[in-house]
Amino acid sequence: MIKASVPKIKVIKKQVEGIRLSFGSLLLMLCCTFLLVLSTFVQLDITHFIIPKGLFSGAELKFSDFVYTYKLIPQVPVAMFVGAFLGRKYGIASILLYILIGLFIIPVFALGGGPKYIFEYGFGYILAYIPAVFFAGSILKSGFTNRNMLHAVLVGVLTVHFIGILYMLFIAGLKHEGASFMWGWICAQSGIKIIYDFILSFALVFLAKYAKIILWFFM
Repeated sequence: MIKASVPKIKVIKKQVEGIRLSFGSLLLMLCCTFLLVLSTFVQLDITHFIIPKGLFSGAELKFSDFVYTYKLIPQVPVAMFVGAFLGRKYGIASILLYILIGLFIIPVFALGGGPKYIFEYGFGYILAYIPAVFFAGSILKSGFTNRNMLHAVLVGVLTVHFIGILYMLFIAGLKHEGASFMWGWICAQSGIKIIYDFILSFALVFLAKYAKIILWFFM
């Protein structure tokens, strides 16, 4: 009779562990969604040295001419972190939750929220997080090697900016914006920003690799 009850105990134990895992996954998804919201309103000042244009023209230069500060909103890198940390399945769920909250519950996007936000020029970048996380998660599924991480970040970041630009062009076309406006938008949102997004995304994906190890160690 004792032996007969052992399989039942194992079944119950598996069910409890499954519930715990589901609750843990939900909690992690909510935390990552909160990170996405937080990253929308965070601005990082990235300062580094540059070669000024006037260096070879004989112009009188000051020290400040050799220093450049770029103000980066790190949402793309955070989206890449979410995909790497949660994986493809839960990463996409976290992104969808963020989008639904912004469209129907709380204005968590950079310029507000609500259903009308789909007509904002930058909404395409947000939508692009879904395929970006899918592609990056698919690549990282085979392991967090340096090559895979570089590949995932490259594909993910380029996907965000490519779809973001196409969406902007579509909305700008609907609003009959001129070519100068479109070009200016592309330069501002997907010019040098791609480089910063790539560097910071790789750093956060690298961090996600060890965050996953620590997470499983304590589970």
